[in-house]
Amino acid sequence: MPATPAWPPKSLPRLFIPQPLAEAAKVELDQAQANYLGNVLRLGEGSELLVFDGESGEWLARISDASRKRMTLAVERQTRGPETVPDLWLAFAPVKRTQTDWLVEKATELGAARLVPVITERTIVDRVKLERLKSIAIEAAEQCGRTRLPELGQPLPLARFLEQRAADRTLYFADETGGDPAGSAFAPGPAAILTGPEGGFTTAERNLIRSQPRAIPISLGPRILRAETAVLAAVTIYMALAGDWR
Repeated sequence: MPATPAWPPKSLPRLFIPQPLAEAAKVELDQAQANYLGNVLRLGEGSELLVFDGESGEWLARISDASRKRMTLAVERQTRGPETVPDLWLAFAPVKRTQTDWLVEKATELGAARLVPVITERTIVDRVKLERLKSIAIEAAEQCGRTRLPELGQPLPLARFLEQRAADRTLYFADETGGDPAGSAFAPGPAAILTGPEGGFTTAERNLIRSQPRAIPISLGPRILRAETAVLAAVTIYMALAGDWR
């Protein structure tokens, strides 16, 4: 059936495949994926689904072989080309696990291109489990229709992150002490949004950030926001004013 606005139906399951996809490719699923499709979704031979590899767009595939522990997909045709997202990095101070998981999920759904955990003086998390965060980003991308996964950077101390940021990438710093209103500060172009931990940045950290080239302190309104809420608010405003919601 030729691709039309109503085909393939949006209700088809979507699955991330960590290998290059192409027309007529055969894909052997791992046991977890086979179990999910066969035992959770109750799909069998002949069932259709949408798959993406993070690079080549989205593809229509069909289950060509299914057994108790194995499943093979036959890739039939491309349904969408590779996704283009704004060049927006989200640099965030990790908070407690549940809130960080939620933060990564929502930032993926909103279209952030890269996620970078930044360790500050008041960060209370001892360790960031990148594999867990990658799994959450994959699940979010599967649900929201993204065909590219956000890049996930290694956790960096704040000073190291600032050193590594390219000079042409504008740094929007969510400063709880005040700054330009986010609604008027954001502009198109390579950007990074930096948000802090519960308790905020220290005075020394705030001064260091403000001293950086192309660093713009921004305000997210008159109310005190939780760290994960600040992330959601900042990325949403950026996408609406300078990203791909325009």
